Amino acid sequence: MSADRTPGPGTPGAPDSAAFRRRAGGRREPRGKRRRGLLIGAWAAAGVVVLGGAGAGYVYFRLNGNLHSVDIDRALGTDRPVKADNGSENILVLGSDTRSGGNRELGGGADDGSARSDTAMIVHVHEGHRRASVVSVPRDTLVDRPECTGPDGVVHEAARGVMFNSAYSVGGAACAVKTVESITDLRMDHYLEVDFRGFRKLVDELGGVEVTTTQDIDDPESHLDLKAGTHRLTGEQALGLVRTRHGVGDGSDLGRIQLQQAFLKALVARAKEVDVLTDPRKLYSLADTATKAITTDSDLGSVNSLLSWANGLKDIGPSRMTMITMPVRYDPADPNRVLPDQDKADLVWTALRDDRPIPRAATADTATGRAESVVGE
Repeated sequence: MSADRTPGPGTPGAPDSAAFRRRAGGRREPRGKRRRGLLIGAWAAAGVVVLGGAGAGYVYFRLNGNLHSVDIDRALGTDRPVKADNGSENILVLGSDTRSGGNRELGGGADDGSARSDTAMIVHVHEGHRRASVVSVPRDTLVDRPECTGPDGVVHEAARGVMFNSAYSVGGAACAVKTVESITDLRMDHYLEVDFRGFRKLVDELGGVEVTTTQDIDDPESHLDLKAGTHRLTGEQALGLVRTRHGVGDGSDLGRIQLQQAFLKALVARAKEVDVLTDPRKLYSLADTATKAITTDSDLGSVNSLLSWANGLKDIGPSRMTMITMPVRYDPADPNRVLPDQDKADLVWTALRDDRPIPRAATADTATGRAESVVGE
């Protein structure tokens, strides 16, 4: 991600929460060249990478078979916030912290088969689909989780003051969406989830992603050791970067969020630099990796649907993405947890509901994780 200073529909005029910047590079796409895209949730988006369009025939059916989807609408029923009628839409993007199978070595921890939403971003696409505001929700935020029915049909009672990422652990994707909607009173129009293994492979398929750090980052727990300077990160290094929390700031999830937001922008920029349209084999390899890496809501559960939707977002590049963290304050009872700064958070949700810029007051004097010392200019 670049440390872009262009005001956007997020906090106008405010600097991006980025712990490194992307150096300019790659070829500029000729004006008028048609680009089709396969949008994937990339950590925390995250977020959004536009790849080349998929072919037909065998390739189509192969890619279609890779996709996994969840019928969120059926699981949650009609007791939800109303859909916006102003041309905007909201997407919940999760990075899943799975502790089983091939992800164990990437995520660490016990092989207990559990899963958590290690990263959560609410992506608000503004009317006209030319700009987006991204709000990261710290996984350590204490929230009131609504009653949820898990994918196994088991009903989980509502709980007060539990960690936000417990919603995914307890009830899967539908519970995560329901919890976000209860916090924000915003309807989530779509859901995208990406796993560790797919994320790592995707970065490698793109040939790495270039970032610039302003300070050394050394975190043995995420296996990340970067000296200050410019680096082209491999998939394994990129995964370490978006997972590190002890190598930056105060060691909290808030500092890590700044790295995740910055890397998401760098990933979007890198994807736009790769000219897959002239290399069908590269195109297929990227599309194959991307479709294996993600889980979507059922409305996006086919290649055709995903391509059609992604094509409408192709104009949203790094300079048109504004990122903030949900306003929070440290929990006085536990320094490892945060609480929603309710008045300021309400300013954010109201602005997005009305498809307006997030007011500067919403992010003033909120907890940041003290990671600003590694922010690139």
